[in-house]
Amino acid sequence: MQNMIQPLIYVLAFVTVVVLVQAACSMLFSSRDRSRRLNRRLTLLESGMKRDDVYAALVRDTSPPRIDLLGIHQRVSTYCRQAGLSVSPIRLLTIVAGVATFLWLVSFMLLGAGRGSGIVVNGLVSLLASFALSVLGAWFWVTRKRNARLRKIEEQMPLALDIINRGIRAGHPVVSAVQLAANEMGDPIGTEFGLIVDETAYGLEFKDALTNFARRTGSADAHFFAISVGIQSQTGGNLAEILAGLAAVIRGRCTLAKRVKALASEGRASAYVLSALPPALVSFIALTQPSFYTSKFSDPIFWPAVMIICAVYFLGWVMIHRIINFKV
Repeated sequence: MQNMIQPLIYVLAFVTVVVLVQAACSMLFSSRDRSRRLNRRLTLLESGMKRDDVYAALVRDTSPPRIDLLGIHQRVSTYCRQAGLSVSPIRLLTIVAGVATFLWLVSFMLLGAGRGSGIVVNGLVSLLASFALSVLGAWFWVTRKRNARLRKIEEQMPLALDIINRGIRAGHPVVSAVQLAANEMGDPIGTEFGLIVDETAYGLEFKDALTNFARRTGSADAHFFAISVGIQSQTGGNLAEILAGLAAVIRGRCTLAKRVKALASEGRASAYVLSALPPALVSFIALTQPSFYTSKFSDPIFWPAVMIICAVYFLGWVMIHRIINFKV
């Protein structure tokens, strides 16, 4: 059995190293490229790309495959887009699988996870643990980038609305005023406003373009902006005053949200640790010493205890999530 597993391990190690090197180089070059540009859309236009090619490159048609169970592909694609990542769900899954395979090989060869009588069972348990750690790390990384991008959008939104307001008061049409904000603001709001102008130029109604903007970013302030302009286009009114009031409301919400976050920072940190520590610790033990769990599989009380612990953990996670999340 071990003679058959050893060549397979070498092949998997080679494939894993190739995938990890390619993913690391891609992330390094993309991060350097992002640090050198202020507005991605303007940079691509200045490089000589056509307007429709720029729009296609930034919006990225990530249509789901023919078989998309529960819309997971579309949800992951939207989540990555809101995080400002150009990676597709398939590529993200490939990176996670490569990291998981690398962790499994390390535990299998160096940490002694594959030793003992139950080598197959221990190997499967350590493989599942490596995937759990990889998925947890990828989710944490994407969530952190998405939250940082949302914070930046919410900080830039009042200033962008002020620019639109001044353009409207100066006599510009609303689309031209949005174009001014797209040219003056940096990423991410500058690129997103530029995409609004591009969609309008391609024949989409302005309120529908704003709806797509709110869906792309996932920001509550973007939804307020889209709803305000949509109501104004149907009922009429002074759009400049509406945008001025909306900018003041967004500034007040940002100030209140920062104050609440500062007051609840200790509780949020404790909640994150309490939520992430149990699955991370269980996965780490299963990765390094899988026999710690596999030796208990035959115990009749083991699986009922696992189910009860998972249910209690989920209930506690829901309660902590409701405690630390405030609506402002």
